[in-house]
Amino acid sequence: MRKCGNKCLYRRVLAGALSVLLAVGTGACGGKAETGTGQAEVLTQGAEAGTGSAAQSANGSDIELQQAGSGQSGSAVSAAPVWNDMQPERSMELSYAKQFSVDYYAGGYDLIQVQDDSTYLVVPEGAAVPEGLPASITVLQKPLDHVYLAATSAMDLIAALDRTDRITLSGTKESGWYVEAAKEAMEEGTLAYAGKYSAPDYEQILSSGCDLALESTMIYHVPDVKAQLEQLKIPVFVERSSYETHPLGRMEWIRLYGVLFDEEEKAEQLLKEQAEQLDTVLIEKSTGKTVAFFYITTNGAVNVRKPGDYVAKMIELAGGSYVPQTADADENALSTMNMQMEAFYAETKDADCLIYNSTIDGELQTLDELLQKNPLLADFKAVKNGNVWCTGKNMFQETMGLGNMILDMHAVLSEDMLDEAGLHYLHRLR
Repeated sequence: MRKCGNKCLYRRVLAGALSVLLAVGTGACGGKAETGTGQAEVLTQGAEAGTGSAAQSANGSDIELQQAGSGQSGSAVSAAPVWNDMQPERSMELSYAKQFSVDYYAGGYDLIQVQDDSTYLVVPEGAAVPEGLPASITVLQKPLDHVYLAATSAMDLIAALDRTDRITLSGTKESGWYVEAAKEAMEEGTLAYAGKYSAPDYEQILSSGCDLALESTMIYHVPDVKAQLEQLKIPVFVERSSYETHPLGRMEWIRLYGVLFDEEEKAEQLLKEQAEQLDTVLIEKSTGKTVAFFYITTNGAVNVRKPGDYVAKMIELAGGSYVPQTADADENALSTMNMQMEAFYAETKDADCLIYNSTIDGELQTLDELLQKNPLLADFKAVKNGNVWCTGKNMFQETMGLGNMILDMHAVLSEDMLDEAGLHYLHRLR
């Protein structure tokens, strides 16, 4: 059983009282109570009225409930500093990541800024929220040990820190996970499915004592969901590792999770090990070989990465040159685009190597499976030379494996004594 602190207890008290309200509503209507937005509205009203009679009956006094709700209890809380008097003592020195920054303040306070203009103050356990903190800064009160995770790319980084125990709710079903630690946690029952990012189970999230919703930028497509979580007093952190154009920049987000889950030293060491693993590859000269990374959509178009995307950067770091180069990297925020097969053929038929992206379409095992998608691929140089590869479906969830993906690409491009059995994410189509 997980230890449930005052903050957790507060939310469980509310959820219990609100469950009764929902049940009463169901009986009165003679049917099933509304879910989705209706459920969220009921829960929100309950959360906002958390010091009302239903909440009071659970523990006896408004004061005790308010203390529990803030995660702070009487003498255990240090005196609140004044925000305007606080100055950063130092900043995190980042080597690759461009999408976040961390400033360290006295008393263990950490200020995180993310490039979408979101700002978060990480408050140490037992410490008070600074007086006069602007409303635009989201408070993350430690310990963060009941997290709802809807950003799949973050799980592998958190698992590398051995902190999957902090993740108790998932926005992905067990069948959708390729990160072993996540699959095991769901099998063991320590990680529960609580609805996808666009339709979370608000009651389950609230009753679990959730203290953080960790979301990808997909949450911006459903702003009402983000607003409902915040109205339920659950802070929402939107991570942007997928916007990093350097693969090591994506991995460097492990340092941000080191801040959130008190594993900064381990995070720095893991990133250092990954960078050192790539040292010998990064200093080598380019092989001069061209590589296309793509998949065929259901309507027959070819989905490719834009030249500024991190996959194109991985190919470059591995000693190759990405094609096609005509895609406008600044056209929009998406890192991919669709091309007609005729245009793809014109730009990539002479590519030295083809890599088929299995993430969306599923893994291929043979060249025949590839040619069934479009017979025109038979004319490609790489197909004729047998230099066609396919990724494993776990590639994009295993963020800490990007270094191994670069090593795989380098091995394929170098071809010297290639040990195909030793590849981590690529297999040859025959």
